[in-house]
Amino acid sequence: MWKKLMFFVLTLCVLSAKSQYVDTAQVIYFNDLNQLKQHKSPQWFNDAKLGIFIHWGLYSVPAFAPTKGSIRDIMDKDRRAWFMNNSYAEWYLNTLRIKGSPTYEYHKKNYGLDFDYYKFSETFNKELAGWKPEEMAEIFKNTGARYVVLTSKHHDGYPLWPSRVHNNNMTEAAQPVSRDIVGELTKAVRDKGMKMGLYYSGGLDWTFNRTPVLGIRGLKISTPHSLEYANVADAHLRELIEKYQPSVLWGDIYYPDQGNISGIVADYYNLIPEGVINNRWGASGLSDFSTPEYNKFESIQEDKWESCRGLGYSFGYNQFEDDSHTLSSTELIHLLIDVVSKNGNLLINVGPKPDGTIPAIQLDRLKELGEWMKVNGEGVYDTKPWQVCSGETVSGKEYRFTQKGDKLYLIMFEKPEKEEVFKNLVLKTGTELSLLGNHFTPKWKQNETNLKIDFPGDISGKHAYVIEFSALPGCVIE
Repeated sequence: MWKKLMFFVLTLCVLSAKSQYVDTAQVIYFNDLNQLKQHKSPQWFNDAKLGIFIHWGLYSVPAFAPTKGSIRDIMDKDRRAWFMNNSYAEWYLNTLRIKGSPTYEYHKKNYGLDFDYYKFSETFNKELAGWKPEEMAEIFKNTGARYVVLTSKHHDGYPLWPSRVHNNNMTEAAQPVSRDIVGELTKAVRDKGMKMGLYYSGGLDWTFNRTPVLGIRGLKISTPHSLEYANVADAHLRELIEKYQPSVLWGDIYYPDQGNISGIVADYYNLIPEGVINNRWGASGLSDFSTPEYNKFESIQEDKWESCRGLGYSFGYNQFEDDSHTLSSTELIHLLIDVVSKNGNLLINVGPKPDGTIPAIQLDRLKELGEWMKVNGEGVYDTKPWQVCSGETVSGKEYRFTQKGDKLYLIMFEKPEKEEVFKNLVLKTGTELSLLGNHFTPKWKQNETNLKIDFPGDISGKHAYVIEFSALPGCVIE
């Protein structure tokens, strides 16, 4: 009770201190599901478009998962095969507990079946000594990300901050994290002008329930249902919110039935007026945005959403992933454009090594994305969907639309030819065109249904090409 009272007092103090910056009519939230469900994603999140997800923990030490395909590839063929052949390295402990799985065999061969997973904390803490959070944050900034989300605690139950909350179920082999990863990265990210968010696994904690997940239905069975776990999860979340004040609170799987997630979310919204939560908090139905994983919507969505996935098949670091398992730079950029055109953000994941370095393949993709965004970000950041999200030229080249104010952006997935004809697009008289990153002015002609654009110069750039229209088209002929 004392902690809840202090948290409420702290909330009021923060709101008072911020009163000169926020609307004095700021809504005060209560533990009321109907009221909480009226909360909407803030403008900064709607405008951000690109975030970096970080899966980092003890699983980064063995850094193993089968590379038989992405979650969608495997489940489309046989849903029952996924957990046995889980390509998520961060699920190492669960897959290890499935006798005969590739991870079980890998662990037996390289460490022995008597080796406690939590003993990886020794290596993790040793490697962590050389981590430079400022350098990591600089990489994300140069990528063009506007926010970062770190796994504060994944399903293995190992926290990446010096928590005051004691977990009686953690094995003796687990050494507490030697550095405040959450705190140090939060400061570094904010120092670079980005928002910081925190992931927390509420639905699964394998220190409380050691029953391995064998199928989708098993997720609920493997969720700890004890009051003890609910109290730990509640205390963890309150600690993270009070200490680090994350701009994004990103839950996963479910949340314990006996937990007080609605009360926590109410306090969170009050403490952080521009805070935002995802849709994975269980039966409460609380959500500011949805989170398709290794998936995306095929049409414009009225409500905000965020597509999350790894650059490869795994979120956590998998030392056996190579180029053939990883999105190309072009695929990554096209994914971002497609998601943004439909009212989404892209939360693209990196899986650092135990020492905090990002694998070279992933670093290459981030660098290419950042270089493209420096030239073409005008057509991505702060935009909203237009009346349609996509189209194609007469020759079959795909493109996507975004809109910012009175400007329209047409983003081509292939390099334009000297002359391109765009179907069913009618411009207003006097509309001016530019091709971002190029110094010539495209010329255009209009007939009743199609738009012809001539590109008079040598076109520079790669991956995708952004045409800016100074005025919104008068109509699109469907």
